[in-house]
Amino acid sequence: MPSSRFDRLGLAAFGVLGLLAMFALPVVLETFTLLELTVYVIMSILALSLAFIWGFGGILCFGQAAFFGIGAYTYAIASLNFGESTGAVLLAVAVPALFALALGSFMFYARISDVYLGVITLTVSLILFNLVNSTAGDQYRIGSAPLGGFNGIPSIPTLNVPFMPGSPLDPTQIFQVCVAALMLVYFGLRALLASHFGHVVVGIRENERRAELLGYDTRRFKLGAFVVGGAIAGLAGCLFANWGAFVSPTVFGLAQSAQIIIWIIVGGLGTLIGPIVGCFLIQWLTAWLGALNVINSNLVLGAVLVVFVLMVPKGLVPTLADLATRRARRAAAAPQRGVAGPTQAGSGRVGGLDGIAEEVVK
Repeated sequence: MPSSRFDRLGLAAFGVLGLLAMFALPVVLETFTLLELTVYVIMSILALSLAFIWGFGGILCFGQAAFFGIGAYTYAIASLNFGESTGAVLLAVAVPALFALALGSFMFYARISDVYLGVITLTVSLILFNLVNSTAGDQYRIGSAPLGGFNGIPSIPTLNVPFMPGSPLDPTQIFQVCVAALMLVYFGLRALLASHFGHVVVGIRENERRAELLGYDTRRFKLGAFVVGGAIAGLAGCLFANWGAFVSPTVFGLAQSAQIIIWIIVGGLGTLIGPIVGCFLIQWLTAWLGALNVINSNLVLGAVLVVFVLMVPKGLVPTLADLATRRARRAAAAPQRGVAGPTQAGSGRVGGLDGIAEEVVK
């Protein structure tokens, strides 16, 4: 089966599952379970933001939580000042994108290497954490929105019907909006990767010097990918602020940035569906361990990271795809080996050894 057909089947399956989740799960699940799934979906959007710039752009950003937190705080401040969510949502996407544009322009046009790029993004995230954490006084406010310092910003207005502040969305509708946003981000990134821009970004990841010799301004393409990732992370932050009607400086924390990387490593770097799978699995594992209250969940996450780096370096989705491909090849080759019989003395034995060698190689 051609890979393009596999891609079409995968896209169709993702779309069908998304629609089923939007309309079937709210009917069969309790509100608490639906709220738990909502945060899983939101974090999957955040995972996709880093999956794009790291897995396809080759840009390892240790501080993706910075854009996530900026989006959350921007929505909280804007919605408290506007009294309506439509403009706040737009700002929650635009402000992190602009911040990514400013930060990325400095890093990429200064020709900073990948290692220092990761250090800079992590440092920026920690600076924002400490900056917001120190705004606990009443004098720290933007308009009518107090920043709250380490106490965070409570009672954030949730999403409402566009331009209708008197019609807020209920938890079921917010879940449906989050699933729709995840589908939009996923299909949007697939379309972007299939475009000329996406092909160039992937080519730069494979060999940046060759792309430069072909006449491409690699800095501009990497900056574009970085801005897209920042905007998607900002959207996730906006939805997260809606989910709990609360935001605190922990959204900028080191633990948040580390979790995103773990989701991608577990699910599979270089894929889009892998980080979603990894996010759901790790989030469920964390919640389950927290409910047991037997072992520190961070210790388990560290062990999971080590195991996957050493034993499943490709991640779950690429590894399972490789296994399925090998099984399909074996199934296709089995009838051919069964039909072909020995025509000369000893030829059957040689053919059998060749077949065994082929199996070992596969």
